[in-house]
Amino acid sequence: MLGSIFCALITMLGHIRIGHGNRMHHHEHHHLQAPNKEDILKISEDERMELSKSFRVYCIILVKPKDVSLWAAVKETWTKHCDKAEFFSSENVKVFESINMDTNDMWLMMRKAYKYAFDKYRDQYNWFFLARPTTFAIIENLKYFLLKKDPSQPFYLGHTIKSGDLEYVGMEGGIVLSVESMKRLNSLLNIPEKCPEQGGMIWKISEDKQLAVCLKYAGVFAENAEDADGKDVFNTKSVGLSIKEAMTYHPNQVVEGCCSDMAVTFNGLTPNQMHVMMYGVYRLRAFGHIFNDALVFLPPNGSDND
Repeated sequence: MLGSIFCALITMLGHIRIGHGNRMHHHEHHHLQAPNKEDILKISEDERMELSKSFRVYCIILVKPKDVSLWAAVKETWTKHCDKAEFFSSENVKVFESINMDTNDMWLMMRKAYKYAFDKYRDQYNWFFLARPTTFAIIENLKYFLLKKDPSQPFYLGHTIKSGDLEYVGMEGGIVLSVESMKRLNSLLNIPEKCPEQGGMIWKISEDKQLAVCLKYAGVFAENAEDADGKDVFNTKSVGLSIKEAMTYHPNQVVEGCCSDMAVTFNGLTPNQMHVMMYGVYRLRAFGHIFNDALVFLPPNGSDND
């Protein structure tokens, strides 16, 4: 109870700093950018092939029974491009295969899903991507963004938001943790003074803020993911809404004002919009136009990746 109240005060008042003991953790990277394409071209063919095989992304999708139509769309579209994707549901749902978290509380669902994933897959996957069923993700772009990032370092990536003194990754755009961050988080889950369950809280704190508080105790800080031009690659809105806003605020630079060419996620999509995105991202091609990407991420063996 006291640990819960303390974490709530940290988030709401924003003036208490957390470090390892009495020493503040030195935070070296805050805005992380995708690698420069020219640098990739300098890598040998054999090294590129090895890189394409070494990136293993495990996808966690948190769902509830009311999300069944979105659940179906996510299952049929972008999650096929994860090296492995599993759905974690608030209760048992017969329609789709999922892992029952047996709770309706999103923070408890998130904690349980992270623990399950780390305990079972820590030796198989080096990056863990968590999303809502309203999110569409382009996993190949995520892998490209992570290309020069070492998963043995504590990375916590996505679209960052500031709340008082707390900077956290918003769940709307998806959350990426390296295996090292998963290890540190897992070590705190049974320490209520540092990473409490929400049961006794006076103030309700969103699950993404609560995650940031726990990770901060472990010396893991939120990183805003950007492309080489400084544009966000984790988007908390849909493509349509982003374009509409760009037309309003940047009428002479709609494309430049909208989205990164290397976008990883968009959020707030309907099931139909998921399928439209799948068509636009993976299936539509201009005849005669050759894509000369320096690196190809191969789908996992036995995958129905399209």
